[in-house]
Amino acid sequence: MESLEGKSYCASAFLDVSQAFDRVWHEGLLFKLKNALVDHFYGILKSFHQQRHFIVQQGEALSDLCPTKAGVPQGSVLGPILYLLFTADLPTSESLITGTFADDTAILATLSDPKMASQILQKGLNDISHWLKKWRIKANEIKSVNVKFNLRRGSCPPPPVTLNNIVVPQADHVRYLGLYLDKSLTGQKHILTKRKQLGIQTLAGKLYWLIGRKSQLSLENKILLYKEILKPIWTCGIQLWGTGSHSNIEILQRFQNKALRMITNAPWYVPNELLHHDLCLPIVKQEIIRHTRTYKERIERHPNTLARPLMANHNKARRLKRKIPQDLIQTQTQ
Repeated sequence: MESLEGKSYCASAFLDVSQAFDRVWHEGLLFKLKNALVDHFYGILKSFHQQRHFIVQQGEALSDLCPTKAGVPQGSVLGPILYLLFTADLPTSESLITGTFADDTAILATLSDPKMASQILQKGLNDISHWLKKWRIKANEIKSVNVKFNLRRGSCPPPPVTLNNIVVPQADHVRYLGLYLDKSLTGQKHILTKRKQLGIQTLAGKLYWLIGRKSQLSLENKILLYKEILKPIWTCGIQLWGTGSHSNIEILQRFQNKALRMITNAPWYVPNELLHHDLCLPIVKQEIIRHTRTYKERIERHPNTLARPLMANHNKARRLKRKIPQDLIQTQTQ
């Protein structure tokens, strides 16, 4: 958002790591653990990976017992931690913003010149490509995405970027950590995608026999199904897409109106406001404010001091008429 405010250009690459947890090279992991941990911790983690074997079954036939030389145990508490330790030395640069969460990696370069931004991004990808080969990690170049975040229209497209000498596909949006980010950061792509998932032809349609007008379930159970299955889908990432325009937010509000009418079998003359009040369900805008306030309180109490500025008040003058999460709370307070 800061790059859009400053009329800058943000070139980004979102990398897809193939079978990330299954391809952690044991020898490389132990080498890094030995340098990072004291001897007794290293010895415990070393024994954790020793004497592990696997068998392949095809029909009734079984393969021989083979030693496991890569991968961290799936479903274990240590699995994600060991993967983070293995990838902690991912190449970074002062001219790049690198964001990682488990195997989701985003690289961003922000400049006023699109070509220079792409060149800096390419240099960062070259360093990462060398690092991936060194530590035997495989990135899927075709499933990775190159997005150019900007508000410029009619400008010449910047040169593409490559990973392992393969062109990374360009797109107008990307799915990252469960959120769909469009190149203008309006949140519309995310909202439309969630609305499609909740459509009568998809999830809501499959639940119609349980929550529909002819269902014999009690009203309390219908509302419980809505809260536990349908509502979490559209509230995901609400602190971010909730800053979108009124027209985008109304897309999800109309869905909730239809869902409550279907659940209660309410006639046409019953107002939507009355349905929300009687069912004790807040409207979408109220949900946005509630989730944002809760998120702010959690950030302020977070033990990591680096996380606390995420919801700090920003009084800087802004060029764009865009909201940020802090605006939602301040508006409600006023």
